Amino acid sequence: MTEYLTETVFTWGATPLKFGAGAVDEIGWDLAQLGAQRVLIVTDPGVAATGVPQRVADAAKAGGLTVEIYDQAHVEPTDRSITEAVEFARQSTWDGFVGVGGGSSIDTAKAVNLLTTYPADLFDYVNKPIGQGKAPDGPLKPLVAVPTTAGTGSETTPVCVMDFLGLHVKSGISHPRLRPSMAVIDPLLTLSMPPEVTAASGMDVLCHALESYTAKPYHSFARHRPENRVAYNGSNPISDAWTEQALRLLARSFRKAVLNGGDLQARTDMMLAATFAGMGFGNAGVHIPHACAYPIAGRVREYRPANYPQDAPLVPHGESVSLTAPAAFRFTFPTDPGKHLRAAEILDPSAPRQTDERDQLPAVLTALMRDIGIPNGLGGVGYGEADIPALVEGTMQQQRLLAVAPRAVRDEDVAAILAGSIENW
Repeated sequence: MTEYLTETVFTWGATPLKFGAGAVDEIGWDLAQLGAQRVLIVTDPGVAATGVPQRVADAAKAGGLTVEIYDQAHVEPTDRSITEAVEFARQSTWDGFVGVGGGSSIDTAKAVNLLTTYPADLFDYVNKPIGQGKAPDGPLKPLVAVPTTAGTGSETTPVCVMDFLGLHVKSGISHPRLRPSMAVIDPLLTLSMPPEVTAASGMDVLCHALESYTAKPYHSFARHRPENRVAYNGSNPISDAWTEQALRLLARSFRKAVLNGGDLQARTDMMLAATFAGMGFGNAGVHIPHACAYPIAGRVREYRPANYPQDAPLVPHGESVSLTAPAAFRFTFPTDPGKHLRAAEILDPSAPRQTDERDQLPAVLTALMRDIGIPNGLGGVGYGEADIPALVEGTMQQQRLLAVAPRAVRDEDVAAILAGSIENW
């Protein structure tokens, strides 16, 4: 067999999906086709209050299934909330799961599926260096993802993310077997999303797209053996194609969806963009903005955004990834100027040309963030210069993500990106 020093192979996987208005009403039939008869629906209190999980349960019951709802998933899951959900699920036996909500509910459902199918300590599965990075011993049970936000793309990805409260940092579990068995994507479920949630979720979509598009190319990695080829392969032609489509949809509909939430076409475009971007980053990976986001979310002190739970400080995931994006893409620009300029052109072809080309994509991003009400940098969520060392430390723990960055990332590079993100405009 020929020996290669660098990678010549990439893998690309995607969740089978059903997309369209009213798709959720067919879920009973879909679950039955997957062989599920006794199903646990995982959701959070806010989504449960909308009635959507009950609607899903009723549709599943109409298909002849036995269904129970767990509605205590945490918005921005924590190691504690994941453990509580698993403990609840272990009280009975399930042959299928449904995650209904944003990425928080879907990620919780992934963890419940994993830890009830192959019981172990949570840290056994969590990515290194925080956990052991253990792989599941075999296939998981069927899991259907029903997103109610256009954001995380969790319905198509092989990862689940959580806050580790004692460590003040986010990390997660990553393995292809975590990818949902099916996604049921119904744009009607997003019509009631408040503007702030729409904006934050949409910025997560945008950062997924831009980070996977600018990721280290798959052929730049050291050669993997087939049994240890990672879920995040690096940028590749298939992921790039999906990413560009996501950027086009965002360009025409992101502002509309935030400013006029009843625009069904804009909502449909955002759901498609989230799905396409998920298909991109779920294979290519994400890098610096997401790595920085984990300590930004994990170390929040007082910030409580409108239309999110107010019982504890919270930086929504989509906001946390967006805050360092302009500075991060200025840092990655030299690795592939053409891609950075192409992304900026797709997002806003009429944007003023910057004197320094490195500033073109950051300028397009900050203009969008201003228009949709994203906080003006780290200062807008309560961080200052004195917080940078702790944020650098948390970011550098995210080596699984930083390995996907298109250039080497040192402590001093992260510090400069964070310092440049205290104010974005």
